[in-house]
Amino acid sequence: MEERRRQCAFFGTSVPWWVALLALPVPVFLSLDECLAAKPDFVVTAVPWSVTPSLVVELVARGVPVLAETPPAPDLDGLRALWHQVGDSGLVQVAEQYSRMPAHAARIALVRAGVIGDPTRVDVSSTHQYHAVSLIRTLLGIGCGPAEVRAVRTTAPLADPLSRAGWADPVEVKQATTTIATIAFRDGGFGVYDFTDNQWHNQLLMRRLLVRGTRGELRDQEVVRLTADRTIVRSPIVRRQTGYDLDLDGFDTDHITFGADVLYRNPYQGQRWNDEEIAIATLLRDTAAWVSDSGPEPYPLADGIHDHRIALAIEEAADLGTTVRVADEPWQ
Repeated sequence: MEERRRQCAFFGTSVPWWVALLALPVPVFLSLDECLAAKPDFVVTAVPWSVTPSLVVELVARGVPVLAETPPAPDLDGLRALWHQVGDSGLVQVAEQYSRMPAHAARIALVRAGVIGDPTRVDVSSTHQYHAVSLIRTLLGIGCGPAEVRAVRTTAPLADPLSRAGWADPVEVKQATTTIATIAFRDGGFGVYDFTDNQWHNQLLMRRLLVRGTRGELRDQEVVRLTADRTIVRSPIVRRQTGYDLDLDGFDTDHITFGADVLYRNPYQGQRWNDEEIAIATLLRDTAAWVSDSGPEPYPLADGIHDHRIALAIEEAADLGTTVRVADEPWQ
């Protein structure tokens, strides 16, 4: 227990929901001095957006590795200032967990294996802003290069039966705003962003993810690809989930396969965590490995900053009805 307590410490006065969901036996500190007195291997900041940059700067000044919650700064000026202050420190990672969710991790593994050829386009309609941008860039294999962003917003009535607070009773039909954006990356690749208010919780909205490659497409849980001349094959991505019907092993994610290939294995089988909890635990494990020089950077500050820079460009393009160009940033 004590060893796990030393691996990381959460610091903040406003603990985000994903920390509460994880429920690992780690301490929560309300002052930085108290936190650092416990000699953590790294610190996870759990504070409001506006506080994150100053806290990250202070931790770096003390030589402490940091896993900063997303986004690492609320606006463009803040992103640039944060990079100027700590970008070269090598001490800051960003808590972007979406690529570590089991289904997404499996899709990323399949794309990187070249099953659909070289990825050229990614459409994401499930989550918002920097999280969606992270998925787009990761699946395309795109770095922090320049991009051109166009966006529009539409508003239409939509039933809203479920929110973070729980079920609505009675259900109300409300005006919901949808933001659709295209992201053309100068280094190659194209992204489509599609997000509607409360899409995280409103189960009336289908989650959609598409990756187009030079030899086929991945759509949600299915792949179509060219395997030889005159040979087009459709194959499912299959998730083995225990605990259904007469499966008495308990409700849990086991693995995700594509044919005979295992794309993903749950490293926390037996904990019965949901995908978000698995992703967060994996990110913390990977950060601990990075701090101990036994693993790569889990999600570098430059990537976390660039995700939010493009997300801000999406909002700006929708606000102004014009193309917004992302280029010549110091972290590129």
